[in-house]
Amino acid sequence: MYSRFPKAIPLALLMCAVVAQARDIRVCADPNNLPFSNRLQQGFENKIAELLAHDLHAHLVYEWQRMGRGFVREYLGKRCDLLIGIPVNFKPVLTTEPYYRSTYVFVTHRGRLAGVSLNDDALHTMKIGVQALEEEYAPPGDALSRRGMQSQIVAFDTTGPHPDAIIRAVATRKIGAAMMWGPLAGYYARRFSGLTLTPVTPQVDPPGIPFTFAIAMGVRKGDESLRNELQDFIHRRKASIRKILHAYGVPQLEMATEQRVGE
Repeated sequence: MYSRFPKAIPLALLMCAVVAQARDIRVCADPNNLPFSNRLQQGFENKIAELLAHDLHAHLVYEWQRMGRGFVREYLGKRCDLLIGIPVNFKPVLTTEPYYRSTYVFVTHRGRLAGVSLNDDALHTMKIGVQALEEEYAPPGDALSRRGMQSQIVAFDTTGPHPDAIIRAVATRKIGAAMMWGPLAGYYARRFSGLTLTPVTPQVDPPGIPFTFAIAMGVRKGDESLRNELQDFIHRRKASIRKILHAYGVPQLEMATEQRVGE
């Protein structure tokens, strides 16, 4: 019996050494921002972070902080290593190639609008919900205002205690349509029957308001090593990432070649 113990002890020491050497991956994330992330790790960015940590044999650590002005300067590279969701080529950080591309969408009742676009005359006859971002509207608000529809805009806070309020207002016909970021719309619209999502057109509204965005991962400038690891992960696990996004109802557009990093 005793002869077994000398074999077991080195194995236990080896396992402890492996655990001790596991690297940390520190992710900046919003603690209350579904469908992207929350403290319960229920968002799709949480799921992608878990996949990343597993792939790199790393220990996932979160730095929870509400996103806002100064966030990148105060947190990225100091308290955390990366952001899971950031517009590609966002200048304050070093970004990977995009892992998905999505769009702002119209949310309406099925059959309510046909061939919907920002230039649809039917929009002038209804209240239109848009997301309020701090003290201003999201991009659709500017596009609607430029077309003389300021009085028809109804602002909704999608970061407060009722982030689905804008979708609920469409479902209960309190407003005729909503224009909102696709991942948010796709996630909450699934809770209501009879709603349809249509990509906003034109994709770029003159004089240059974009409605489609390619989303990447971001690290502090100068950290090419981690950026390259993340980029390899995105290439290697592309199918798994798309499956996660699909499960959360994220509208996914084809990647545009001009949005590749370094081009």
